Amino acid sequence: MTRTARAFWLRSPGHGEIREVELDEPGPEDVVVRTLCSGVSRGTETLVFRGGVPRSQYSAMRAPFQEGGFPGPVKYGYLNVGLVEEGPASLRGRTVFSLYPHQTRYVVPASAVTPVPEGVPAPRAVLAGTVETAVNAAWDAAPLLGDRIAVVGAGMVGASVAAVLSRFPAVRVQLVDAEPARAEVARALGVDFALPGEAAGDLDLVVHASATEQGLARSLELLAPEGTVLELSWYGDRRIGLPLGEAFHSRRLTVRSSQVGTVSPARGARRSYGDRMALALELLADPAFDALVTGECGFEELPGVLPRLASGGIPGLCHRVRYDAESAVSRG
Repeated sequence: MTRTARAFWLRSPGHGEIREVELDEPGPEDVVVRTLCSGVSRGTETLVFRGGVPRSQYSAMRAPFQEGGFPGPVKYGYLNVGLVEEGPASLRGRTVFSLYPHQTRYVVPASAVTPVPEGVPAPRAVLAGTVETAVNAAWDAAPLLGDRIAVVGAGMVGASVAAVLSRFPAVRVQLVDAEPARAEVARALGVDFALPGEAAGDLDLVVHASATEQGLARSLELLAPEGTVLELSWYGDRRIGLPLGEAFHSRRLTVRSSQVGTVSPARGARRSYGDRMALALELLADPAFDALVTGECGFEELPGVLPRLASGGIPGLCHRVRYDAESAVSRG
């Protein structure tokens, strides 16, 4: 008996389609998962959709269960929540998160899924991959008690980082963005908000996540002497200018990179990828994170929706994709 499912593929930059795919037969250590919902990452995933991955980064940018290659055809994505229908007894019937693309049903090793805690609704759990990035950034940033911090860029990643850092004792966190409407997101997350020109300065740490040249320059301006900018933005194939003149050297400023592809060296010896993901899902018990989901569509609508997400025609943060149970799988 052949198992089939339906998957979203990027046929070529700017053009997506739904394809029928054949599933592998599960082995004894595999799980069969029926997708309940998935999420579109507006940063990385829309960059992939536009064909903006530099050739030099094709290998580094591969998603865990990607098929095909850049710039296309490629099956790409990594925010998936589903129900385990077959597999080890400890997982059958459990809701799980996996770094899997947009597909109605799939087979993966049991080690590739993380159970969603009882207190976390499946629709909110699609944010786990983004909050995992925020956890890793917090480990890289290593804020100290009472630090003055700004997060520049209130997208999915930036807002998640602000929410995580605000939980540190006695820190002051300000979310900075050029879009005034993002003040509502900051309010829902319990952090202060400021437009770039109004942001408080003299900061110990700035996390930059706007993916703009202007945002990075403003991040440097906001630092106190010997302060650090932690750079989370992914620029793809774009080149940006960095103001390393003026007072950059005299103030002894630092720019450091952070990337979720490896566990932060600050915790790498004691925490695994699975530990990091489990922590991200625990944090999602807080309903404040619902503010990061700002749009929704059905799976079959995705080929028409992704071009509008990539162009900015549909504004907002995380876009959630719904899956109808009756369309999740077919057998022939």
